[in-house]
Amino acid sequence: MNIDNTASQMRKGVLEFCILSVIKQGEAYPSDIIDKMRTANLNIFEGTLYPLLNRLKNAEFLTYRWVESNSGPPRKYFSLTEKGDAFYKELEATWNELANAVKALSDAEQQHTIKTSFNNPQ
Repeated sequence: MNIDNTASQMRKGVLEFCILSVIKQGEAYPSDIIDKMRTANLNIFEGTLYPLLNRLKNAEFLTYRWVESNSGPPRKYFSLTEKGDAFYKELEATWNELANAVKALSDAEQQHTIKTSFNNPQ
């Protein structure tokens, strides 16, 4: 099994949550979203981001406004709608439950390893 494929699938599964998390901090331009996610070591590209933003907008989780730019065309800034904020909170609760479950399993494995090593010294 290829770890890169598995890691990629795990990242894809949380991208919407991460995008909403960035936008929840305040109105965001797509390149700002990309920068913040890359700073957090989540590499995302425009070809991935824009379809996700569109899907979230079509689901009425996001809205946007156009802002004139001094250097080029107007920029589209995204923000959460009330529906988007509620969805974000649901995702956050789900994420926390999942993270706690994974941690509990990991901690149980570590405890098992420690007990096994203690009970069966080499």
